[in-house]
Amino acid sequence: MGIFCCKRSGWVLVLGLLLASWASRAQTPTLARDTSFTVYSALAKARKTDPTITLAQPVVPATIHSQTNVPYCTASGRALQLDVFYPKARRRGGYPAVLLIHGGGWRSGDRSQHVPMAQQLAARGFVAVTAEYRLSTEAPYPAAVLDLKAAVRWMRAHAREYHLNPKQIASWGFSAGGQLAALVGTTNEETRFDSLACNTGYSSQVQAIVDVDGILAFIHPESGEGDDRKSISAATYWFGSSKTERPALWRQASALTYVGPRTPPTLFLNSSVDRMHAGRDDMMQQLSQFNIYHEVHTFPDAPHPFPLFNPWFAPTLDYTVAFLNKVFSRK
Repeated sequence: MGIFCCKRSGWVLVLGLLLASWASRAQTPTLARDTSFTVYSALAKARKTDPTITLAQPVVPATIHSQTNVPYCTASGRALQLDVFYPKARRRGGYPAVLLIHGGGWRSGDRSQHVPMAQQLAARGFVAVTAEYRLSTEAPYPAAVLDLKAAVRWMRAHAREYHLNPKQIASWGFSAGGQLAALVGTTNEETRFDSLACNTGYSSQVQAIVDVDGILAFIHPESGEGDDRKSISAATYWFGSSKTERPALWRQASALTYVGPRTPPTLFLNSSVDRMHAGRDDMMQQLSQFNIYHEVHTFPDAPHPFPLFNPWFAPTLDYTVAFLNKVFSRK
């Protein structure tokens, strides 16, 4: 019995050392691009359970302009870029705008994944911007938040050039991008996230949030992030430390932490994967208490990357347009 206890204690010690080693590696960005999440890898995985799923590739509308690879800020010694899609026709006062934020576990994915959505939004009367941001392989939290706040400021600084209404900007994101879209919106008054010295004379506030399957709280009973028993979770890589080591940091990056009377109207679009909207119900309860308009729509049979695929792309677009038209018509 004593020998068994000693062996078990030894294994516990070894496991603890391994986890500590993994956590240490998580704190050091690799600078190597992670290509594990692409639309094609996600499509192949989704088709294992539903072979009828197809990649959403709608025809590019003839009524829009586009400008790609536009530098919007410099960070980590390089220029961050974005793409802009906007209606050809001018509109008095400008068009409402949407910043689209890609997913990929804060370490993979790229802005091209939501170009089809951006193009269709532009055809529906929006200025749509897809922006890159620093991933955890390059820089840990809060770098991504700083970048996206800078992207919003760039949008306002170039409002006249792209026929954009600077008083009507929404953050829209999928998965990790959804988490970031919600965080960008709920931290409108948190100046600590405006530390990048780009277009500092403009506001980074947004007037609406669209969260597509992005978690709202990292430390939450519904959240799967931070479980590093088998491998380091995506969030642990992003934060550079485990949630037990720095729980305050994990709460700081949770949109639920900041919900208050001035939180923007919010649309939640969700798949059948419950852990991808951890904290959503709590946030909706708080929004109701503050009498803030919000909607939730769930696609019960959809896989997590549903906005990239048919048959969910079109209803995702429709829900987004209807929600934004509704909340922006009040302003």
